[in-house]
Amino acid sequence: MQKLGKNLGSYQGEIIDIQGVLRDLEAAAHEYHWTVDHFHQVREFKLPVFHRQPAPPEQTKAKIYISAGIHGDEPASPLAALKLLRENRWPDNVEIFLVPCLNPVGYTANRRENGDGVDLNRDYRQSKSAEIRAHIAWLEKQPNFDVYLCLHEDWESHGFYLYEQNPDNHLSFAAPVIEAVRSVCPIDESPEIEGRPAQHGIIRPILNPQERPDWPEALYLISNKSRQGYTFEAPSDFPLPVRIDALATAVNVVVQSLAMSNDEDGSKSSG
Repeated sequence: MQKLGKNLGSYQGEIIDIQGVLRDLEAAAHEYHWTVDHFHQVREFKLPVFHRQPAPPEQTKAKIYISAGIHGDEPASPLAALKLLRENRWPDNVEIFLVPCLNPVGYTANRRENGDGVDLNRDYRQSKSAEIRAHIAWLEKQPNFDVYLCLHEDWESHGFYLYEQNPDNHLSFAAPVIEAVRSVCPIDESPEIEGRPAQHGIIRPILNPQERPDWPEALYLISNKSRQGYTFEAPSDFPLPVRIDALATAVNVVVQSLAMSNDEDGSKSSG
């Protein structure tokens, strides 16, 4: 599979009707009996959050947080969330918190930033944007998560890759994700990605959050809500269905693997 060669200097690919995607997301969530809420409104858009809890709640073995749509030039992200909702393959013992689109205004302009020119994925420490202030306020009310998953695209990448944050050395899902995604999407095998050492599409950054002034969502989450997490980066210069499949496959691997590992040994618990 070859790159399309569209992205010259910036993302030049498909544009999506985000209002329609948001309607489809909420319809799918309602169809499968998720709780649907909204934590903020920006312009004409309400920012949704979906919650799926096993019944009865005491069957819950793991809590997983998934976010998408923080950059308006990454259409595969909310579309992967829609695919996951429609496929409805969630294990019975997993509680899911899904924020499917954090930046709808960005999608109307096909640009990374929000309507005020703020990169929302650099705004989680000293937040300037109303969207991220509202998102953090919502997150603070939620329980801690066993794993967080942030869905992204990279218009410059040569294939799929991921970031893993796992400071307590829990069971890693990075290699199984890469192997599963390899069957649907090329992997970026570069020894360095985004200025960081990488091995077979896996980046494990060594970070001191206090040294960085502009926190992405993942850094906020690892500092406040979870002790393990993954940022998935689909390659934007490949066909959109390939990118969607890559992100959905990655999510499914982590969700299914975590459900099975917790079912077997009960070793992990939410704080």
